[in-house]
Amino acid sequence: MATRHQHETELAVRATQTTPPPMWRVVLLNDDFTPMDFVVMVLQTFFGLEIERATQIMLKVHTEGRGICGVYPQDVAATKVSDVTRCARQHQHPLQCIMEIEE
Repeated sequence: MATRHQHETELAVRATQTTPPPMWRVVLLNDDFTPMDFVVMVLQTFFGLEIERATQIMLKVHTEGRGICGVYPQDVAATKVSDVTRCARQHQHPLQCIMEIEE
């Protein structure tokens, strides 16, 4: 009589770790033409900032050449960049808004 060998397969349960998606900084860049009050309005309208915080960021853009408006997932950051750029162009301002990966 033939003997049967039973093979048991043991499945190792591995904990799967998902890393959160990278976050993106939305940054305003200084120029010599966009009025400061327009920059404050953009920060309040598109980033929901209070006037005091919006003014601080506007001054940072003015004095240091750039200011971080917020940190968001990529799709949200891209939408904010697009919305700010569209608004600036509609008002004939050269304000630049970019996004950078958060490291």
